[in-house]
Amino acid sequence: MLQSVQFSINFLQDEARHLVHRGVVSRQQPIYVLCKYIPAREWAHVECELERGDFLLRDRIGDLIGHEEWEND
Repeated sequence: MLQSVQFSINFLQDEARHLVHRGVVSRQQPIYVLCKYIPAREWAHVECELERGDFLLRDRIGDLIGHEEWEND
């Protein structure tokens, strides 16, 4: 039996950060574009976790992942 992944805010931030670093999504895109990369059966859990973190689906991915430090600019 497959277990459901726990979609904590930290997990979602890490996944979003990874997608931004790979150039798959932009920091300026709304959070709801992440639904393309999360299984549909899990999206309700993701939405609940985002609500608990006071995030809206229309908020920017950059708001979710927060400020990033860059070593080389």
